[in-house]
Amino acid sequence: MAKKSKSSRTIRVGVVGMSGIGNTHAAAHKQDALATLVSVCDVVKEKADAAAKTHGVKAYYSLKDMLANEDLDVVDVTTGGYENGSWHFEPTMEALAAGKHVLCEKPLSNDLGEAREMVRFAAERKRYLGCNLNHYFTPTAERARQYMDNGQIGELMYVLFKVGFHGGEEIYSFNRSPRFNQPYAHMKAFLTHPFSVMRYFCGDITHIQSFSTKPGYRKNKGDLLVSVNSVHCHFSNGTVGYLLSHRGDAVWGLGGWWSCEVAGSRGTFCIENCIEKLSYWAAPKPGQSFGLGGAPTPEVLDTGIKDFGATFPRRIHAFLEDVTNQVPLDHLRSSGRDALATLEYIGAVIDSYENGGALVRPKALPTIHGDPAVERI
Repeated sequence: MAKKSKSSRTIRVGVVGMSGIGNTHAAAHKQDALATLVSVCDVVKEKADAAAKTHGVKAYYSLKDMLANEDLDVVDVTTGGYENGSWHFEPTMEALAAGKHVLCEKPLSNDLGEAREMVRFAAERKRYLGCNLNHYFTPTAERARQYMDNGQIGELMYVLFKVGFHGGEEIYSFNRSPRFNQPYAHMKAFLTHPFSVMRYFCGDITHIQSFSTKPGYRKNKGDLLVSVNSVHCHFSNGTVGYLLSHRGDAVWGLGGWWSCEVAGSRGTFCIENCIEKLSYWAAPKPGQSFGLGGAPTPEVLDTGIKDFGATFPRRIHAFLEDVTNQVPLDHLRSSGRDALATLEYIGAVIDSYENGGALVRPKALPTIHGDPAVERI
């Protein structure tokens, strides 16, 4: 980890978009020792005023006014829009143009062209652009990476990921909002998370094949959402993977709403419920054998944390820490480039689905140039 800056000045933050997720971010900044929450902003005056009262800061009704009147280091963009991301582009670009660092909610955008331009512009302006890909800022993911770094997983073989919402026909409710009643809203809004975790553990994805669908009870209501996503993946290091996601179309079985299993030549781990539990099974040693029905005894980390909301302050703290430490731009954790990778994969999922399960190669990410003034180990 990089050393902390000698400056004792906290990071001054303004949050834009004060619905539920914006207030979650504001509360995390308010509680973090590295940040000073300065202001909140929403074009809906009532939302801005309510958030300002809750968090004890000044309210603004346009980002232009907030940037003109406050000395901010970071603008946290938590707006929503179509497919949960169509209102991210303009405030992000405006803040970057003003010389501010930006933390943006996921997805980076619901439009690939916009996301690519956001990443390009942040690099041009030499500003940090982070994204709230918070699913691997957890004690379970950290321990899993320790197993990998210590050589206890070995050569990667496969990753299996299941993620979604518990549900079923009897509690199904048709979301008629045109912002979400779109064919690919679930893919664009939600698959960012599993793809970010799969990439965190296994690297870049080179090939994707999707067989996606939706249940009859959605079809009967005129629901446009392609809600069940079955995705096969090939990674640049030779690992193969599978992702299954749905939006409350059935109740999940083993592993709960979120499970990730990564297997290698020396061991396998499985994370359940994102932040709650990690199990690790060491591969058999010479002289050991396990018949069918037998298995090694796993090492288990049970955090006792069942609240997914606990991931938000952890991820936000990591961004604040990176900004405070002035890490090289290409060392930023959960960067805009990382978020763009997930959108390129989602674009490939959509292309594959629209072409009957064709094999698709995601568009290559922008190259990393690095900073020659920064020493590398």
